[in-house]
Amino acid sequence: MKKPVFTGASVAIITPFTSTGEIDYEEFKKIIDYQIDHGTDCITIVGTTGEGSALTDEEHRAAIAFGCEYINHRVPVVAGTGSNHTDYAVSLTKFALSCGADAGLSVTPYYNKTTQRGLVAHFTAIADCGLPIILYEVPSRTGMSFTPETLQELSKHPNINGIKEASGNFSAIAETMHLCGDELNVWSGNDDQIVPLMSLGGKGVISVLSNVAPAETHEITAACLRGDYAAAAKMQLAYMPLINALFSEVNPIPVKAAMEYLGWKVGDLRMPLVRLSDAHFETLKRELDAAGCKIEK
Repeated sequence: MKKPVFTGASVAIITPFTSTGEIDYEEFKKIIDYQIDHGTDCITIVGTTGEGSALTDEEHRAAIAFGCEYINHRVPVVAGTGSNHTDYAVSLTKFALSCGADAGLSVTPYYNKTTQRGLVAHFTAIADCGLPIILYEVPSRTGMSFTPETLQELSKHPNINGIKEASGNFSAIAETMHLCGDELNVWSGNDDQIVPLMSLGGKGVISVLSNVAPAETHEITAACLRGDYAAAAKMQLAYMPLINALFSEVNPIPVKAAMEYLGWKVGDLRMPLVRLSDAHFETLKRELDAAGCKIEK
């Protein structure tokens, strides 16, 4: 049995930028502290929501080093270290290990899509670095999916801790969990599917919603972990309008708009992402207000 890197809710944290486009580390500290103070179980840094793919290599490494040092083991840190270039993913993973990250989040190769044998070779090379790895399946972005049999093979590696599942393919997820058992932990990568995935035995969520509702997202997962699925489902359904608004455009466009509305200094998005449309922003504001989201700094 593999002990999960974390159980509960990990925030897929945004990366704030200054007015001149650099990473705003002072605001980042405030956001991290707010998350920890409001029950977040883990922090996933420079992933999709953190615009990791839009950072330079220097920025990416600096953000990982900063996150590990500042969080300082208050909660686990998962660092986005994935790439479609195996050697670069290995390099980032080794760097995250040297910084003290608790795990690397590694996405399936995109654009230069590989075969299932290629996925085994790619992730074996990454896992051989020695850092626990959370695989990341998000075919809507990569065009690449694992088969359950490939995940069964990868689960034999002692450093492949689990998978962030954002495919929405519950048939494949259930088959994977059947084949892998306790050798592969599973986290939801979709905020609208936390409860159904955890009802199958999932360990929690890597969440966008948690950026604006950390205590509530934590409580949804906590209810599942204590077996109170009725309470968890009630909370999940209550937050569906806000979750839908947070995904009205490509993540992290809406969530950064939401955080700005709530008073955080998040800065602009990195191109090619652009600001949320006015129509979607009006809906987002309405749902944030209806959910009672506010930041008390």
